[in-house]
Amino acid sequence: MVTIDTYDFAGKRAIIRVDFNVPLDSEGNVTDDTRIRAAMPTIKKVLEKGGAAILMSHLGRPKKNNDMKYSLGQIVPAVEKRLGQTVLFAGDCMGDKAAEMAAALKPGEVMMLENLRFYAEEEGKPRGLAEDASEEEKKAAKKALKEGPQKEFVKRLASYADCYINDAFGTAHRSHASTALIAKYFPNDKMFGYLMQNELKAIDNVLQNPQRPFCAIVGGSKVSSKITVIKSLMERVDSIILGGGMTYTFSAAQGGHVGKSICEPDMFPVALEVLKTAQEKGVKLVFSPDALVADDFSQEANTQYASVRAIPEGWEGVDIGPEGKKAFREHILGCKTILWNGPVGVFEIDKFATGSQSVAEAIAEATQNGAYSLIGGGDSVACVNKLGLADKVSYISTGGGALLEYIENGDLPGVAAIRE
Repeated sequence: MVTIDTYDFAGKRAIIRVDFNVPLDSEGNVTDDTRIRAAMPTIKKVLEKGGAAILMSHLGRPKKNNDMKYSLGQIVPAVEKRLGQTVLFAGDCMGDKAAEMAAALKPGEVMMLENLRFYAEEEGKPRGLAEDASEEEKKAAKKALKEGPQKEFVKRLASYADCYINDAFGTAHRSHASTALIAKYFPNDKMFGYLMQNELKAIDNVLQNPQRPFCAIVGGSKVSSKITVIKSLMERVDSIILGGGMTYTFSAAQGGHVGKSICEPDMFPVALEVLKTAQEKGVKLVFSPDALVADDFSQEANTQYASVRAIPEGWEGVDIGPEGKKAFREHILGCKTILWNGPVGVFEIDKFATGSQSVAEAIAEATQNGAYSLIGGGDSVACVNKLGLADKVSYISTGGGALLEYIENGDLPGVAAIRE
């Protein structure tokens, strides 16, 4: 397999799948350019080696074509600032203008296509179906889209370039036109960008060659959304710290009273199965014995501490308590490899974020003491960045969903498409 370091880009056009799904303010200005900065090494490598770069990305979840609120034209200035040169904007992906611009692109030049998700062909999801369309009609429309227009869409994108680079780990778990399907048009000219290389190296380092004890910290509101990754992690780790709303399901399943905390009674059997499996495998599950509980889901709420097994009626668990902070910290400091995905409280509300902050600080301290730490997932990353601890952990992943699916399945469509 060719790599970005060994490939000869001289005189060639590289179409690069980047992840420029960045936050914008009401004026369309980029408020956090982390993902743009992360793509710079790959883009600059292509240019330095005599190539031209064609950038493609999605932005948000537009419900219709050409919703300018989601136009990538808004982020061109931010890309130009980081790149230090002009970036040509095509204004579309499929029209004559994009094709003409790509054909005329000279070595050292950069152009950007419009939001890929302005086209239903990118995701392979048909649009314009009647609200009362039957499942059969939806399946037929999806099949028709994939067998016709999507193939033409992929072929058109591929025609713009001589080689393909996937540098968007955050979307690598999607089998979309730009992340997986396009790769087949470049059987000998496809490769990972530096960001993808670094992501895969960091994750493989944690999953395949961890120093032990190896601890995973998993947060989340529902057991149902994290059960597959918890089961997968139990095959690899020595312990799992469980936090967030899903812990109240575990408590209730064992006879605890959780007040009005988020709870999934239908997941009680699954929660009990997890407890049993962990015991059989010798995997230690760490729960907070206490919780910060609130009478309202707001910054103005009244709060108190309670046992996670005896939360008063009318109150809900929103964060771990002081005993939980102490237990989590002590456990984290005793580990050599740490994977963190998901806050342990309602991180969006400052009043309920102190537990997640204490976890982040403990991970930073453990890293300073020689542990390897991998942070993945939007809220976990936001917590580390907010506290100014980004340079105190070993690696911060750009993909939340992609990271979890890689842990669960051992591969991703966007990764497999390059390795094939």
